[in-house]
Amino acid sequence: MPRQKRTAKNVKEPREELEAEDVLFKPKLKLKIKELNWTQKQRDFFRLGLDENTKVVLLSGPAGTAKTLMAVYCGLKLMNEGKVSDMMYLRSAVESSEAKLGFLPGSAEEKLSFYNLPFLDKISELVENASPHRLITENKIEMFPVNFARGLNWTNKFVILDEAQNSTKRELTTVLTRLSKGSKCFILGDPMQTDLRHGTGGALEKMMHIFGDQESFDAGVVTFELNEEDIMRDQLVKFLVKKLRAFD
Repeated sequence: MPRQKRTAKNVKEPREELEAEDVLFKPKLKLKIKELNWTQKQRDFFRLGLDENTKVVLLSGPAGTAKTLMAVYCGLKLMNEGKVSDMMYLRSAVESSEAKLGFLPGSAEEKLSFYNLPFLDKISELVENASPHRLITENKIEMFPVNFARGLNWTNKFVILDEAQNSTKRELTTVLTRLSKGSKCFILGDPMQTDLRHGTGGALEKMMHIFGDQESFDAGVVTFELNEEDIMRDQLVKFLVKKLRAFD
């Protein structure tokens, strides 16, 4: 039997109006979410990611393809609809440099603040009537490194694991096995930009392959790949990524 093609055609359009029993968490503030000039492929991704049967999304793509922006958009939509209680942003605390910065002063929150900037920037870009600070104080968004996740149990949460090309198999497994009832998890990464030492990377690519079958799709685990043609940042970035693929 041929494997079902991984497109949005076999996913129902999200309902514009929700029944009362669908709303689990009535938001204190209805967020005004900016609608950007999404491409058709991005809209296909939203239909897959927002579908009630989708529990885990593995998204791979080069720099500039709006992976984090798309994931944050989905999380904000689900919070607005009362489908999840809050959104969590995780990433491995791996420096993107050959030279290490060494000791950084300050609290744990201050040390990790730089890693959270991409997430907070996307919140600011998409939400028109609330600041990231307000969402933090209202416990609607939370940020911490992957290694703090062990032992936790996530119910009715929207989880984003960003820069997953820097996560090991053990870290990816830890995140995936924290999920409980009502939660969704989006795992995002660009295999071209791993900062792990040689021989310790590749976990994201392997998981994309393992979960890229019909059995996984039926279980609510979907994979989605973007390429150079989906780059939105700038035409120069699109050109650079194509050339850099031949670097190795």
